[in-house]
Amino acid sequence: MSLSLALFSPAWLRRAVLAAVGAAMSVVLVAAVAAAPLPMTALPPAVDAALARAKVPREAVSMLVLPAEGTDTPRLAYRTQEAMNPASVMKLVTTFAGLELLGPAYVWQTPVYIEGTVQDGTLRGNVYLRGQGDPKLVMERLWLLLRRLQGQGIEDIHGDIVLDRSAFVVTEHNAAQFDGEPLRPYNAAPDALLLNFKSMVMGWVPDAAAGVARVQWDPPLAGVQRPSSVPLARPGTACGDWRAGLRADLADPARIAFAGDYSASCGERQWAVAYADPGAYAVRAVAGMWRHMGGTLTGTVRNGTVPARLQPAFSASSPALSEVVRDINKYSNNVMAQQLFLTLSWQKNGVGSVDASRTIVQQWWRKRFGEAGMPVIDNGAGLSREARISAQALGRMLQAAWASPVMPELLASLPVVGLDGTLRRSQSRASGGAHLKTGSLRDVSAVAGYVHGDDGRRYVLVAMVNHANAGAARPALDALIDWTARQSSTAQKQQP
Repeated sequence: MSLSLALFSPAWLRRAVLAAVGAAMSVVLVAAVAAAPLPMTALPPAVDAALARAKVPREAVSMLVLPAEGTDTPRLAYRTQEAMNPASVMKLVTTFAGLELLGPAYVWQTPVYIEGTVQDGTLRGNVYLRGQGDPKLVMERLWLLLRRLQGQGIEDIHGDIVLDRSAFVVTEHNAAQFDGEPLRPYNAAPDALLLNFKSMVMGWVPDAAAGVARVQWDPPLAGVQRPSSVPLARPGTACGDWRAGLRADLADPARIAFAGDYSASCGERQWAVAYADPGAYAVRAVAGMWRHMGGTLTGTVRNGTVPARLQPAFSASSPALSEVVRDINKYSNNVMAQQLFLTLSWQKNGVGSVDASRTIVQQWWRKRFGEAGMPVIDNGAGLSREARISAQALGRMLQAAWASPVMPELLASLPVVGLDGTLRRSQSRASGGAHLKTGSLRDVSAVAGYVHGDDGRRYVLVAMVNHANAGAARPALDALIDWTARQSSTAQKQQP
């Protein structure tokens, strides 16, 4: 209404105009509400059928699909407020919190201290390595660190190499407790000085002329007896389950043996296993690598702490956090996720512990999202029977992540359906069109992340299955990804 109408029109005319405007606005509002899609409260038919084939009841499922941007009505909302075990999907909480709290450019430092004097290539004193949580201090980077030590003019150490692992407080870890598989690398415990994920990598190269397969061991572990070759199987033997055919005995920390053979048809292969005595791994790896590089040591490699008076001679830097979260999420690396989780409290308090890191993540969640939907976090990796989060809470977090400055780093860390990471073999037809974190335990299958819809928009997808047959429900999750990609813009037409 114009100012002149408001001032000079008769009262009855003003009332009539106002009534007409109100009626028009009501019509517009009703039309807008009618046009807005309603959330599906029943599962899409293809998803429902796949769950039935897997013998998974609907009551064991939670699924959510909603636009990544804005506050539009969800396309699908099915049991979204139920607290579910997300398995490794919990890594999304850890990595998003880490990116926001530490920043994508954050790097871990491993300082090296030299105590004593160096003359003619000999150090008369000790070398100290202080671990500060680097999640990717793998064999190649350990070699570079020791090479830099040699660059200080040190070839012979008349003293000890001391490993300071005091930055993290880690409780006693039983590698077999979770699933009875202590030699699986994913069961490795976090460590302030985590070297090569506490794992050995065996490389197999057939030599038909010699009738053996040669074995390469990385890293060289001091004091461990290990064969340099194994016999080849009869010519023409299929590769099959070649690991079982080796009949490996890996339980003795001081001696590794094989009672079987290796088929030449397997070609070159690698096998990564966790070392049987993880507490001694760092000591054996540093001692073995130093001697392998031509260095000598009159003392021992042992655990200890850096004297307060010493200053670092140099420091080895990790890759940036943006690269680390890519390894964590693409390949669902449990121990790297736990290293990041513990780093949150180490960075703040000077000592990293699970309880302190839980408190920090809870404080971050409360500040970002309030009390509602607070996740139950165990170790930050999702390798847990106790971890819980609802699809609604995870969906809200993923929407917030989409609007966050660290969105590019988080998105790039997620496996691409049908192309890489843990989704390389996905049967979804949305190949290349979705970035999703997967999670699986004995009774859990889960997936969460972002799907590119046919309407040109990005959608948040969260799906969790908690049931004894969860492993058979993967086709249902693929069907949900396909449904989201192809029918997201017309989901309301799918309602029963």
